[in-house]
Amino acid sequence: MKSYSFLTILMLCFAIFIVDLAAFYWLQSITNLLHSNLLKHSIDILFWFFTGGLITAIIILKLRLDAITPRRKQLLISSLYGLTISSFIPKIIFIIAISIMYVTNYAITDKESLLIIPLLGLFAGFLPFFVIAYGIFKAKYNFKVHEHSIKFSHLPDAFDGLKIVQISDLHLGSFNHRFHVLDRAFNKIKDLNPDLIFFTGDIVNNYASELRGWKKSFRHLSAKKGMYAVLGNHDYGDYSLWETEEAKQKNFNGITDFFKDNNFNLLLNASETIDINNQKIAIVGVENWGNPPFKQYGNLQKAMSEIQDIPFKILLSHDPSHWTQEVINKTDIALTLSGHTHGMQAGISFGKKEWSPIKYKYKHWAGLYHENNQYLYVNRGLGWLGFPGRLGMRPEITCITLHKA
Repeated sequence: MKSYSFLTILMLCFAIFIVDLAAFYWLQSITNLLHSNLLKHSIDILFWFFTGGLITAIIILKLRLDAITPRRKQLLISSLYGLTISSFIPKIIFIIAISIMYVTNYAITDKESLLIIPLLGLFAGFLPFFVIAYGIFKAKYNFKVHEHSIKFSHLPDAFDGLKIVQISDLHLGSFNHRFHVLDRAFNKIKDLNPDLIFFTGDIVNNYASELRGWKKSFRHLSAKKGMYAVLGNHDYGDYSLWETEEAKQKNFNGITDFFKDNNFNLLLNASETIDINNQKIAIVGVENWGNPPFKQYGNLQKAMSEIQDIPFKILLSHDPSHWTQEVINKTDIALTLSGHTHGMQAGISFGKKEWSPIKYKYKHWAGLYHENNQYLYVNRGLGWLGFPGRLGMRPEITCITLHKA
């Protein structure tokens, strides 16, 4: 909420009030069917008590944001996001549904509409509420393994069958030290018995302090050929005001040291080679590279400077926009692994097809893409940020097996 002006916050509160006023108007068509005045008045009081409490909490949080500790600030903001969305969206749908039914009102008599229309409108509002509640309390930690096999004609024979596990966007501050929850995901990774583990950025929301206590969980992770990581846009401390540049640098150092302390090779515009039976592939890692307003710390040319003679290359780059801008048709990188989008933490699946509003911002936003002989995989993220839930977009562990074509 720090990034929004007080006027913007007031406009949000006004919008909440207007929507609730309209919802309350239509709610009367339901409560008027009740015979008990006590029950009717109780519903009315509870309705406005929740509205008033939500608006008051938003305003107070904005006024007191600077005095709240960073971790508590993140939790409060996420909680308010959850409350606002779980209230706002169902009421909008309820208003639209019941308005349409009252305006059209076809194929039913007035006597029937007295009961049917309000109940259908109420159902239209409660259904998304329960979907959102499921996303908040269940789906956000319902980890899913996505398995893929990709064939390459120029993959060295010694690497045929190489198993890669990718995770991304942990945002550990959002877990609020629920170590046992992430341990479930790490146990799934252990069961996959990977050759390589790649982490593609955003281990925190903003602060190195979010990493306290997590070393024990990360010690569950291991891979036969090593673990590699890059940073995401949230790992630089850019989303906070720091008293000094030294304080920001200390925060950054705390984050980079965490990777080193947990056996991850952090690639900051650098590369490493993996050798099996005198055959090699290259792992390339760039710092965050994104389209504005995201900063571009990445330097792909620098990262590749020492591995030009290695024909098979895998790139770790947090933002999938990088693939379009600097990778495909400009390099010989075979496979790029990214994250960043979270799949917007909301989407709809149609068999093997998936849709999310995030597609209108990112051309490549979730899953596997390819152009000619170059592939991109965009991980949907293992954690969450902002809205404390996932709607049709489960947190992801990616398992990719490479094969010789």
